Amino acid sequence: MKFTLKVWRQKNRTDGGTMVDYTIDGITNDMSFLEMMDLLNESLIKKGEEPVAFDHDCREGICGSCAMMINGQAHGPERGSTTCQLHMRSFTDGETLAVEPWRAGAFPVLRDLVVDRSSFDRIIQSGGFISVNTGGAKDANSIPIPKPDAERAMDSSACIGCGACVAACPNASAMLFLSAKTGHLGSLPQGKVEQKARVRSMVAAHDREGFGHCTNIAECEAACPKEISHDFIVQLNRDYLTSAGAAVVRG
Repeated sequence: MKFTLKVWRQKNRTDGGTMVDYTIDGITNDMSFLEMMDLLNESLIKKGEEPVAFDHDCREGICGSCAMMINGQAHGPERGSTTCQLHMRSFTDGETLAVEPWRAGAFPVLRDLVVDRSSFDRIIQSGGFISVNTGGAKDANSIPIPKPDAERAMDSSACIGCGACVAACPNASAMLFLSAKTGHLGSLPQGKVEQKARVRSMVAAHDREGFGHCTNIAECEAACPKEISHDFIVQLNRDYLTSAGAAVVRG
């Protein structure tokens, strides 16, 4: 298989960046998209050119680092898949593929396809931690949790923090990511005690980082490689509104 690649090249944060055309041949159906990018970089290195910088780690759809926009779609055309899980059989021989980084003000481009997603880390840090008594505390497994609540917590905990929801959202909102993190802890007894304070703190951090507001387009759910439901945003909004009274009392 042969492809024409239009890849975003940017030297650093301050560089304007531009799309550069490459042609790559000898690609097989079973190659992953990242393996194809590896071959491109090998050919560039042999020519004495700078390879394309892109993030990757596990290549198993777990770490969430392989963030790429492929033909305008976060992680490419396959639903419920990260870029590293995307195979070249999803494309047509001779096709032109545009490869870009996430596009969001809160995700500044560091180089080529690599963006700074540390804003996600700061949102998580703003949520604090769960305070529980130690020593004579019950084992967590001894606390009865209804099956629907346990399953909901597991569904939200599947978020890998890749940022596809932000890249896909026309408002560059991170509400799906945020609601997955608050929904995970808020679904369990151990996390309910501090849920109201956690939600308000994390929403404030989300806004400080420059992410946009959710307008219920639900493109985030369609782009999410773990197919996390938009319903978690509904729950986040409900938690935020019901926490307003508690915030006034604390103030």
